[in-house]
Amino acid sequence: MAATDHGTRATFLREVRSAVTPHAFLLVLGVLGLMIAFITSYAGAFHHPRPTDVPLGVVAPPPAARQLVRQLDRLPGSPLDPRAVPSERAARQQLTDREIDGVLLVNPHGTTDRLLVAGGGGASLSQAVELVVTTAEKSRHRTVRTVDVIPADRGDTRSLSSFYLVVGWCVGGYLCAAILAISAGARPSNGHRAVIRLAALALYAIAAGLAGAIVVGPVLAALPGTFLGLWGLGALVVFAVGATTLACQALLGILGIGLAILLIVILGNPSAGGAYPYPLLPPFWRAIGPALPPGAGTWAARSMAYFRGHAVTGPLLVLAAWAVGGTVLTLLLSVFRKPGNAADEPAPEERLPAA
Repeated sequence: MAATDHGTRATFLREVRSAVTPHAFLLVLGVLGLMIAFITSYAGAFHHPRPTDVPLGVVAPPPAARQLVRQLDRLPGSPLDPRAVPSERAARQQLTDREIDGVLLVNPHGTTDRLLVAGGGGASLSQAVELVVTTAEKSRHRTVRTVDVIPADRGDTRSLSSFYLVVGWCVGGYLCAAILAISAGARPSNGHRAVIRLAALALYAIAAGLAGAIVVGPVLAALPGTFLGLWGLGALVVFAVGATTLACQALLGILGIGLAILLIVILGNPSAGGAYPYPLLPPFWRAIGPALPPGAGTWAARSMAYFRGHAVTGPLLVLAAWAVGGTVLTLLLSVFRKPGNAADEPAPEERLPAA
């Protein structure tokens, strides 16, 4: 009986090992780690949004402007980063250039001031600025009237369409690259295959950028702005994310997919300034967001849609850096890696039958 029990246990252990190999077990642990990182990143970024150092222009007579700037700068928690602006015209231009996120116009002949905001840059940010300024004005026994001078489009009431558009492009980019890389092995086998995959990714990026621009533009009317500009931005976002994913896979094999998800989804999406623009995010996410593709893409899409294309140079350079860096790294790792790995072997469907 004991021998039978021992044999049963041995058979069961063999079945377990065959069903869940050590390699699969390590991958499952990696997925668990990514899940924990996902929850931590999203909850950490969104659980307690509050304004911090929001750039605010103050237009008032010089003596009053200096005094008001000092008062606003000393508010508890430092919600504002106020600076005096010489005129309403100059302040509106800075708002359009995305240098500031609000303008307080002080009325020297009354007790009601005006607050100019840009809802197209994010409804949650405009509302936060309005709340802070209204509270500060009340302590000075003044009232404020809020005017949204750059409002979000009727089909984009919370100014979130740009964020979801970029997230969709990012998902398409890394999924396409993952499929291209693992269809015949986890690593690019040589330089020729890497070049072909990058070329296929470029064609896919052009098509994906066009599809996204059509959906949010002519189909849903969810996002205003230049159609060609959004198309070009989409192609750049998709290629940048895809090239980065190919580089991660060239470096780490199938584990590179996890690294790409960590960079783009777990770190990139909550720090992109979508649901909560940068001044509402905690310091870590606020710092990394502009340097990652989702953040750069979201900023550029909003700028194209609502700010006449102002302040897009930096984000476009960030996306270009990811695209070029991913391309170069993919090619270098593919050309100079040592031969003899399993990935160098042709895929089963590529093997010719024996003569």
